[in-house]
Amino acid sequence: MTNYQTIIENDTSASSISSIPALSVFSEIGASLDEQRPLLTNSTQDSSCVYFEEEPKATVASASINLSNTILGTGMLAMPAAIASVGLIPGMMIIVYAGVTSGLGLYFLARCAEKVGGRNASFSSLSKLTWPKLGIFFDLAIAIKCFGVAVSYLIILGDLMPQVIRSFFHGAEENAILMDRRFWITLSIFTAVGPLSFLRKLDSLKYTSLIALFAVAYLVVIVVYHYITPNFPPPPPESIEYFHLTTKIFSQLPVFIFAFTCHQNIFSVYNELENNSERSIVKVIFMSIGSAGFIYEIVAILGYLSFGKGVLGNIILEYPQSHFVAFGRLAIVVLVIFSYPLQAHPCRASLEKIIDSNPLPMSDKKHALVTGFIVVASYFLAISISQLDLVLSFVGSTGSTTISFILPGLFYFRLYRDDSWHWKRVAALFLTFYGIMVMTVCLTFNIKRLL
Repeated sequence: MTNYQTIIENDTSASSISSIPALSVFSEIGASLDEQRPLLTNSTQDSSCVYFEEEPKATVASASINLSNTILGTGMLAMPAAIASVGLIPGMMIIVYAGVTSGLGLYFLARCAEKVGGRNASFSSLSKLTWPKLGIFFDLAIAIKCFGVAVSYLIILGDLMPQVIRSFFHGAEENAILMDRRFWITLSIFTAVGPLSFLRKLDSLKYTSLIALFAVAYLVVIVVYHYITPNFPPPPPESIEYFHLTTKIFSQLPVFIFAFTCHQNIFSVYNELENNSERSIVKVIFMSIGSAGFIYEIVAILGYLSFGKGVLGNIILEYPQSHFVAFGRLAIVVLVIFSYPLQAHPCRASLEKIIDSNPLPMSDKKHALVTGFIVVASYFLAISISQLDLVLSFVGSTGSTTISFILPGLFYFRLYRDDSWHWKRVAALFLTFYGIMVMTVCLTFNIKRLL
């Protein structure tokens, strides 16, 4: 049965959201979409506002879809080039290894969430149980990582849409507006990205995540078709290398790690699952990591065999202009549009923890202000910067490694210290040292590349 609670708000310090036109538009649209508003129990709330406390109702299927969509992002496009840097056989093995270690980190975080109790698990709540003084740094690292990925989505959208328009409309090159990446970024912000980012519940995005996964399937069809069709000639045999292990692997390893990073959303999955038992969580992790790893292997192997060691960093740019490929590029645009909110959600959660130490949900005004800041800031960065490759390599070397390996290992090792030297604690310790090693080595190579 749904509970009701009257809330009286006395927040005179917060500015009225209506005084900021852009944020007002987003807030109104987002509020109309948000059907799952959480119960606020702060005693200083507006008595005219009554909210509903929803019981967790996410299923294993919907949670797996959301988590899979978080994983299957821009990293998929770079998989063939990543394999080309190490050779076919090592590349296939590294994808499996990256998936296993990433899944292990997800499992440790989910088990640690049980120690928090209730449905309030987060990196912040775990830090309070382990290292309280470092909580703000954990949340800041997560916020920066998710914000950087969100910006990259907007940049990809701006780069691909002019190509899509050029493929479908002859003579479109003469229209400066349609060929302007800033126009498409702006349009997406006001029509899709902005409104979806204001949803409070991650499970509210399960249908848009399903649409985005169809976009992933379409890309796989393009890769498979161009590999098997006789009309698309294969590369010369000497351009296919089965083993090519050099020091370049350290600059490409963050690509494999970054491709499986979804740990920022595992707590939302845990909190919103109707049955968040260990068995259910393992199912979600296995289905998400397994399906993503399978798709990565297909795209990486067939993409590499189609173009050889000279394959570009974005596989979709390799294929010839056609309506078939143009629909694929459009599918990627759909993918990044619906993936953006899955980055904005944990980014907002981390920023809210930094701004307000109160563990209860924030008011609507603060929720709208924080979300509006993320959307507006990412928008201005995306229209101002066209190349974030080096920046994202630093984010992948630091943020992804931290939340995928270092923090899961540290949290589990600390919270389950009563297990003595159980194999899980040993694995958690290994994951922590592995993450520190990867961060140190890969960050060093990225700095050398910068210099």
